[in-house]
Amino acid sequence: MRDDQPIRGRCAAAALALALLATAGASRAADDAAAVLAEADAVRNPRGSFSVNVRLTEYRNGELNDSSSLTIYSRPAALAGQYANLARYTRPATEAGKLLLRNGADLWFFDPESKASVRISAQARLLGQASNGDVLSTNLGSDFVPELVGREPVEDDTRTPRDALRLRLAGRHEQAGYAAIDFWVDARNRRPIKAQFRSAEGRLLKTAFYRRYQEELGAQRPTETVIVDGLDTSWITVIRMDGYQAREVPQAWLQRDYLPRFTGDER
Repeated sequence: MRDDQPIRGRCAAAALALALLATAGASRAADDAAAVLAEADAVRNPRGSFSVNVRLTEYRNGELNDSSSLTIYSRPAALAGQYANLARYTRPATEAGKLLLRNGADLWFFDPESKASVRISAQARLLGQASNGDVLSTNLGSDFVPELVGREPVEDDTRTPRDALRLRLAGRHEQAGYAAIDFWVDARNRRPIKAQFRSAEGRLLKTAFYRRYQEELGAQRPTETVIVDGLDTSWITVIRMDGYQAREVPQAWLQRDYLPRFTGDER
């Protein structure tokens, strides 16, 4: 009887080699996806502490329905890659002075009249389809696990085809704000083009288009995001950002106990 042990050994070695190659390939794909998302995050957010003015405008069937304005103070947090944020309403007058604080997984709303701070979720809406998580500075790479789906054309807000890389993002935890996001970035410069936000069941919640890129704090950044409701496409919310300033944002501002003392006049 012929000894087939060497043949079996060679087959086992070949199978092991193929498994290692597949594992290495999967690891490289994950690394590539993480790198693409990190570059897109760097486009969306300045590296250090900064402030920015944000105006939210809601439209229904093409008609202005509501608007509000905030000033946001952002500081890189201890959690690697993420930001701590303090947002102060400036308009309308009925909302002026109210505060939002996000520090790690904690998100608080403070009303100076009641002197009370209430815990809220990242999914809570600020105006129209714009949630806290959409407006406050966040790095998607810290909250989502990315998968690089591939390279494909995608239409921007003007329906112009763009050469894009498509990422599929899965939420790492409940504080991520969304269960999943389909995210398209420009294949050439990693600028975000479009995102589709989905529920845990895969239902489309809303679509966002990133546009009006301008030089802000050392890079071309999107100064406008247009959000379209997943069910009613006539319900549109526009987020406009301007007045970027590099500035020190003290750690003290980003504590819940400091909220009653914050006036917006601090320097």
